[in-house]
Amino acid sequence: MPFSVSSINDATDTGSGSKSTKKGYTMSSKKPESPLKSRRDFISGAAALTIAGAFGAGHLLSSCGSQKQRYEPPALADIAPDGPLLRAGLVGCGGRGTGAAFNFLNAGPNLQITALGDVFRDRLDRCRQSLKEQRDVDIPDSNCFVGFDAYKHVIDSGVDVVILATPPHFRPEQFEAAVQARKHAFIEKPCAVDPVGARAVMASGKMAESAGLSVVSGTQLRHARDFLSTFGMVKNGAIGELISGTTLRLEGKLWHRNRQPGESDMEAMLRDWVNWTWLSGDHIAEQFVHQIDILNWFFEKFPSEALGMGGRHRRVTGDQYDFISVDYTFDDKRKYQGFHRQIDGCHNQSEVLIYGTKGYTNCQNRIFDYDGNVVWEYQYVIGEDGQPARRLPVVREDQSHINLVTAIRTNNPVNEAVTMASSSLVAVMGRESAYTGQKVTWEDMMNSSLRLGPEEYSMGAVNIPAEPPVPGTAPGS
Repeated sequence: MPFSVSSINDATDTGSGSKSTKKGYTMSSKKPESPLKSRRDFISGAAALTIAGAFGAGHLLSSCGSQKQRYEPPALADIAPDGPLLRAGLVGCGGRGTGAAFNFLNAGPNLQITALGDVFRDRLDRCRQSLKEQRDVDIPDSNCFVGFDAYKHVIDSGVDVVILATPPHFRPEQFEAAVQARKHAFIEKPCAVDPVGARAVMASGKMAESAGLSVVSGTQLRHARDFLSTFGMVKNGAIGELISGTTLRLEGKLWHRNRQPGESDMEAMLRDWVNWTWLSGDHIAEQFVHQIDILNWFFEKFPSEALGMGGRHRRVTGDQYDFISVDYTFDDKRKYQGFHRQIDGCHNQSEVLIYGTKGYTNCQNRIFDYDGNVVWEYQYVIGEDGQPARRLPVVREDQSHINLVTAIRTNNPVNEAVTMASSSLVAVMGRESAYTGQKVTWEDMMNSSLRLGPEEYSMGAVNIPAEPPVPGTAPGS
């Protein structure tokens, strides 16, 4: 039987159809009822056609580069304009969430962090202490919330902006709640770990657009002046017609945490979340989405199919791979190749290259001809030591929040939800191909009912097998 992602159903299936379980997936003759009913109304039926109608087929799969006028990169402010007080609440108080809170405070004047939420008290307390020690931000006990429903209390605490930085699995539900409460949002990457979640974020993003809300995502390279300038050069024809691309992200192990005595399944997984596919999406979604997003951005398209491979040799916790390599193909048969590896003791290298009919670019700061000569180079600010200061005048993470605050205060909404959801879905498409050994298409993703993770959240047992996927053995292959 040909593989179809739409044949893999999630653990939320409450129907009476027959089931069999393998590698943490649940097969059912009846599609599950999603808990995200209001968003599924947006994309029910022929999902691909509905999404094309809602967002425009050109946005998802076709090039937007038909405009003939010269493209000028947006002018970015070094600091957001002053204005009425903006209060932000942080959901997810780990390292990235704490960093995002400081990024928000750095964005401009009259900004406050007024509420914190996390599933663990110790993480919340560390974040709270850091804000107090470094910025004299004092969060009262009444605005500190712990538990799986902490995000609801943060949203309801009187904030104007919600910063979502929990493990990505929880992003779709939390983002929907923020939009329904009419809150602006910063959502970390990736925005989902599965097709159901990615489509839910697309729908919530469309609702945010209708409400005039601003949404900025954690793909901060889209807010980097060097990348923006290079994109402008490419869009204006500096390397000719785009032909293909390739990206490598070869790095050591990120981190892991061994299970501690007395911890439940849920606590152990949450504290080691970056190694569990249902929480992180695998490293292709959690980290490599940056490189995937750059290629999608420069090509102004999203791939229509993926064929991937991968494996696991050294990872000591979790259920995901150490390396994944994916061949992505667009609907016009152009391609890009992505290879991500996280293994200690190996050669490390990171690059994104796009090739055109006239030359090629590293997408960040240089354009080359095919003799290897640099024909254009981004001019960085020169630091006090006389060297290019590549993180000046504004660090990329701060710039994302500067742009968010600027959009809110100038009443010029920005909304990156659909773009981020689409790049997240491209990463998931590649992961599912590597896990199963089958070719996976965008259409598969848009029709798939795959939802990873438990049906309910509690600090107890989690019925998710720890074995990594074995290609060629998935149901339906």
